Amino acid sequence: MTLRITLKRKTTVLAMMASCWAAGQAMAADDQAVTGNVENARDKISMCIGCHGIKGYKASFPEVYHVPMIAGQNARYIEAALKEYASGARSHPTMDAIARSLSEQDIADLAAYYSNLK
Repeated sequence: MTLRITLKRKTTVLAMMASCWAAGQAMAADDQAVTGNVENARDKISMCIGCHGIKGYKASFPEVYHVPMIAGQNARYIEAALKEYASGARSHPTMDAIARSLSEQDIADLAAYYSNLK
């Protein structure tokens, strides 16, 4: 009995192999993600609480705007926002400077802390 593999089957097998490889890479990246520590964040929140901890606070630099409350916000969102400020993808003079001063661990800790607040 001869095994005959058609081009369509070869393409399907290759696509499945590529999909498995990509899924494995994504899982490896998740395993390397930094885990936030709520307790460690308590020593890091002083730079955030002055603006984000005051209900209804409006900043006046560089223009008057409402400062969002970040308590209870999704941790991944907070991490993404801080990384965007650090990279320049988002921009605000105060947030740019603060985000650039944070390590990956600092960002994870702050995200964990604020996502657990109500």
